[in-house]
Amino acid sequence: MADQQIEINPATGETVNKKHIVREYAESIIVAIILALIIRTFLVQAFKIPSGSMEDTLLIGDHLLVTKFLYGTKIPFTDKKIFKIRDPRQGDVVVFEYPEDPSKDFIKRVVGVPGDVVEGRDKKVFVNNKPFENPHEIHKDKEIIPKAQNPRDTFGPITVPVDSYFVMGDNRDRSYDSRFWGVVKSPAIRGKALIKYWSWDSEKFTVRFKNIGRLID
Repeated sequence: MADQQIEINPATGETVNKKHIVREYAESIIVAIILALIIRTFLVQAFKIPSGSMEDTLLIGDHLLVTKFLYGTKIPFTDKKIFKIRDPRQGDVVVFEYPEDPSKDFIKRVVGVPGDVVEGRDKKVFVNNKPFENPHEIHKDKEIIPKAQNPRDTFGPITVPVDSYFVMGDNRDRSYDSRFWGVVKSPAIRGKALIKYWSWDSEKFTVRFKNIGRLID
């Protein structure tokens, strides 16, 4: 046979069919690919940070694992999710399909959940008329841009629609987020950022060892 070898058991003298080594490797590879697809679809997925919009929480060159099962797994070719544990919460760092180009993934922090009223006043963010406390928030530009010119520093008030989320980058002055292009729909959210498993500084050509293994909050 093309995919089998016939051997004789020296102890019993009986013939034994042995799988061809190529077939064994092929089966192992197929199983590995199937498991990888299952893990990537239902459990976790790896992402790389390409920009500085979430500094200093996440740096360019950080590699993350994102939990996909927490908010539910999206059924392919639909907007439905299954096996959901909970909805995104205020403060969660989430990866999602960029609304203006779904082929790209963005990562931001949830500021407003459905029903919340979000407003920006001279770089300060308010949710339901209360200051949004984010210890990771940074500002690298002291200038305050007027609302009529740009929504970066002053915007809203905006009421977050049902099944939608208002997201912002921690690097407030260098983030293109819901202030500019609106809310993120729930089906577009891929998962919650969990942990940094690798971090590479391409400018200094060094590994950021202190970032590896750090949980993302």
